[in-house]
Amino acid sequence: MRSILFFGALIGYISCQETFVGDQVLEIIPRNEEQVKHLRQLETEAYLQLDFWKPLTTAGEKVHVRIPFSRLQGIKVFLESYEIPYSIMIEDVQVLLDRENEEMLFHRRKKSSGSFNFGAYHTLEEIFQEMDNLVEKYPDLVSKLQIGYSFEKRPMNVLKFSTGGNKPAIWLDAGIHAREWVTHATALWTANQIASDYGKDPSVTALLDTMDIFLLPVTNPDGYVFSHTKNRMWRKTRSKASGSFCVGVDPNRNWDAGFGGPGASDNRCSDSYRGPSANSEVEVKSIVDFIKNHGGIKAFITLHSYSQLLMFPYGYKCSRSNDFDELNEVAQIAAESVTSLYGTKYKVGPICSVIYQASGGSIDWSYDYGIKYSFAFELRDTGRHGFLLPANQILPTAEETWKGLKKIMEYVRDHPY
Repeated sequence: MRSILFFGALIGYISCQETFVGDQVLEIIPRNEEQVKHLRQLETEAYLQLDFWKPLTTAGEKVHVRIPFSRLQGIKVFLESYEIPYSIMIEDVQVLLDRENEEMLFHRRKKSSGSFNFGAYHTLEEIFQEMDNLVEKYPDLVSKLQIGYSFEKRPMNVLKFSTGGNKPAIWLDAGIHAREWVTHATALWTANQIASDYGKDPSVTALLDTMDIFLLPVTNPDGYVFSHTKNRMWRKTRSKASGSFCVGVDPNRNWDAGFGGPGASDNRCSDSYRGPSANSEVEVKSIVDFIKNHGGIKAFITLHSYSQLLMFPYGYKCSRSNDFDELNEVAQIAAESVTSLYGTKYKVGPICSVIYQASGGSIDWSYDYGIKYSFAFELRDTGRHGFLLPANQILPTAEETWKGLKKIMEYVRDHPY
């Protein structure tokens, strides 16, 4: 009877989700600028509904794109006609989605048996409950702040780790793009690690005796809920604009840093739509207002996925920042620490050269605002699973990321400014 109920719940859960049966993710590598031009032509055709997981940049660079099943043959013919090399990265997206759904429901069924499972993906409600549990378990160290509401009136809940007093602080957020689930899971694991390590791990103890940490595990709560209930591939916020049937803004193109420049779209239907104006998204404005009001934030770190990168400013322009050498050195040290645990290789450098030029990003804003130590992680993997990283990789991802985060935090502590 229990198994019947379980599979009934599974069918019900899957049926409310948009399906991606037969969709494939292709890895495409244009060999010259002529082939890049043809791919850009594809990119602009909205009716094709192509989902660029790893966007088109220049010749020789890999492009990852999810192609709806109904468009698949036509796209392959197009690529072959221009001799553009491609390979299949994910044979059927829905197969990975079904596996992910089964795992989530399996862990939910087991949940009543004991403690929170940090090695599983969780709903927004489950994440919020665990944040409350941490506050209850470590009341002298952890507190919860609400810094605002999302467009759909969900709370923007931040965990504050503090041993008291008015200390300089580190900001850490995750999940600004809704579908990057491993970032939310990594942030929550990190929160538990910080709380449980204080008083036991000398480095964490020394860190929190000197600095506070603010951690926002779900930066885009509306998008995250939508990615669980309707469309697993959803990236943007869920804000609505009168006169448009397209919903949402890319919240990492909405910051007041080169707003509206390269790498951000003015098309409301685009996944990289910048929004009508800088800070138009209440989720972004809530963070901006909090940081400006706090006045003592010395590091701004954001978690994204995927690609295994550790980046620093700039993204909206391709010139070097004034602190390029120092930021590059810190990032290299942190990346080596990440690699030391499981051998996961990270590429390091400024956003513009490591990934692509993109305006309106959070760490460009934080750096220009005066927060020197501004970094963005792109967590596992490099494309084999993309945004659908299996749950069995959550813990290793979180553990290795924590090693890199600690290196950055310790450096910030030891280099006040």
